[in-house]
Amino acid sequence: MAAGIVASGTVVMVVALVVAGGAPERPPEGLISAGMPVSWAVPVLRFAADAAAIATGGALLAAVLLLPATDGKLGPQALRACQDAAVTAGVWAVASIGGLITSAAVILGVPLSHLADHAPMAGELDQVRALAAAVVLTAVLAVVLSGCRTIRRARFALVLTAAALTGPLLTGHGAIERTGVWSVLATGSLIAHVFAATVWIGGLGAVLRYARERPAVERFSRLALICAITTGGTGLLTGEIHLGGREDGWGLITQWVTTGYGALVLAKSVAFAFLVTFGWWHRRTTMPELVAGDPAAFRRLAMVELVIMAGTVGLAVALSRTP
Repeated sequence: MAAGIVASGTVVMVVALVVAGGAPERPPEGLISAGMPVSWAVPVLRFAADAAAIATGGALLAAVLLLPATDGKLGPQALRACQDAAVTAGVWAVASIGGLITSAAVILGVPLSHLADHAPMAGELDQVRALAAAVVLTAVLAVVLSGCRTIRRARFALVLTAAALTGPLLTGHGAIERTGVWSVLATGSLIAHVFAATVWIGGLGAVLRYARERPAVERFSRLALICAITTGGTGLLTGEIHLGGREDGWGLITQWVTTGYGALVLAKSVAFAFLVTFGWWHRRTTMPELVAGDPAAFRRLAMVELVIMAGTVGLAVALSRTP
């Protein structure tokens, strides 16, 4: 099922890139470039890294907040969650290495075979530096998690996860396209958006895998409400800033039907509204059955939610690659 969820998000990402105008384009005849396969590898590896980050954050959230611990020692399910997080952190590190290499090649416009000759120049790129920091942090995270047995160490791993998530966000649209207070606002809004989405999506996956008991589900349900409000509010704010709405007050409303970027913002908004409605209905219909000892309905609806959430992650990656 996990493979199907990831595949659905990847398909949405590719379609969104093509439709919105963010897909890689062939260079004019005679110009050297990284090549189409490498150019397409950048968003694919970004999606893989994001999916692994979400899985890592969700598993750690379960270990720290949703699963019981005794005298500071993690229980069996929490230990399982940390071991899974160690694996996904390793995937995150590998995807980040691939993203670092391919991004450098695309930005410099050189084939991978010639990238070593341009290593000094690549090392000066902010995006490459941010990805390099993420590689180091995720590698350390994987090592920390491989021997994680206590709640204290799991909390430290959660802090490392947050730090690894933050670095690449500091070189995105918000930091590049705006200056002064608007850059700070856009970047801060994006960081809050990504953190909330990671907890919401990763937490749901973790509940489904490790903690389907009523207390854990109810605890996560309250947290998910906060995450949903934060995700929706910061998503709209970030989209409005990038679309230039601060200048005339109507940027988001007019441009989400006239620009590729705006269309993706609209698609994410629709998906978000559907998820909120679906989540409310999910709680109303499946919680009584879960209390009665029948988790089947909860599992089915949670899987559908995760498929839709994977699609929104795909849209988010497409947004980060769309002018």
